[in-house]
Amino acid sequence: MLDKYFNYKKHKTDFKTEVIAGVTTFLTMAYIMFLNPFILSGEFAGPEKGFFEFGAVYTATIVATALACFIMAFYGKTWPIGLAPGMGINAFVAFGVCAGMGYTPQEALGAVLVAGVLFLIISLTPIRAWLINSIPRSLKLGIGAGIGLFLAIIGLQIMEVVVDNPVTLVQLGDLGDPLVLLGCAAFILMVVLEKMKVKGNIIIGILLFSIIAWATGLAKFNGIASSPPPMTYLFDFDLSAALTAGMTTVVFTLLFVDFFDTAGTLTSVANVAGKVDKNGKVQDIEKAMMADSVGTVAGAMMGTTTVTSYVESGAGVKAGGKTGMTSLVIGLLFLACIFFAPLATSLPKQIDGAALLFVSVLFVRNITDIEWDDIGEAAPAILAMIAMPLTYSISNGIALAFVSYALIRLFTGKFSSTSPAIWVIAILSFISFVVA
Repeated sequence: MLDKYFNYKKHKTDFKTEVIAGVTTFLTMAYIMFLNPFILSGEFAGPEKGFFEFGAVYTATIVATALACFIMAFYGKTWPIGLAPGMGINAFVAFGVCAGMGYTPQEALGAVLVAGVLFLIISLTPIRAWLINSIPRSLKLGIGAGIGLFLAIIGLQIMEVVVDNPVTLVQLGDLGDPLVLLGCAAFILMVVLEKMKVKGNIIIGILLFSIIAWATGLAKFNGIASSPPPMTYLFDFDLSAALTAGMTTVVFTLLFVDFFDTAGTLTSVANVAGKVDKNGKVQDIEKAMMADSVGTVAGAMMGTTTVTSYVESGAGVKAGGKTGMTSLVIGLLFLACIFFAPLATSLPKQIDGAALLFVSVLFVRNITDIEWDDIGEAAPAILAMIAMPLTYSISNGIALAFVSYALIRLFTGKFSSTSPAIWVIAILSFISFVVA
């Protein structure tokens, strides 16, 4: 049955290869089941600052991930892609939308849902191709790197490598603290394993150093498995705030990051999978983007932030994955982890922070492809990179990048050759600053 549906022979693969590919991708992205609830719950900041319920998000993460992978498997069936709540966006919702702007989890989920519906509409129309071709590559790369730096400062704070200072704002933490040292060691191990091409380096680093922390009494072990925590936020979204002017920048940021992150990820995986034709067109990308957008809508309904395609899927493609069977395996493996909430709550925050810091490196390394010889292209990209961590907001970084890019184009006589999309986004960004 599966052989007939996924047509292994046509794609020159088989059941065993697809399963191996699915396991490979799962190992590279399994960390999200621990990091997503950790970030959204604000556990490391103390219970008084918790935004979402940890257990509820844990279950929602598992269910939304599995559901999105199943949609990709059976609708975008030629795509061996793993999907899950995206890093960067979850931090933006936790720190920017809930902590910074004071919105409730339900209101934040309403914004995620609206952005997902807009993504779905875009995926069904020619607007998709127009937008992809309208936004300069330098801005896409700079924004991606900025998200990485945003994750890096959060990761370093969680690890307590960086702490608050009333004069200099930040300073070096206590490197003599055993848990801080374990977190640093976990980060180094993740890098070493990545360099050695060991699959699952992040999850290995998290579990290994957590075991050391438990064994030495530095952290409390709460158990391995239990019945899944209730999905408190299931269909519990509030659209009232998402449809107000004040939430416009939030919805735009969620949509922008998800749209271009998905497009970039699918293009990257397509190159590895040989799905790009001689004219540079990606085969069946419409189905993949549709599956991704539906996954975002489903994720918001389950109670978690934006679900998106993971670039880690490339690991499974390299292992031979060529069909949606790989996605099906990834979804089933995540679903099998739904009982591990006690294990997730046992992980020391310093080691979770180390994983977040490592993920930030994967985002930042894209800066090598920015057009450094063209200051008009490079400067807005750098501004986005710097503004995101220093203003603690992805949306601020995106807005400043577009406003500066538009002004540079205007004053260098390139108004007519600049896409209308740039002017629209720049004007909306400027308005958002004025009315904020």
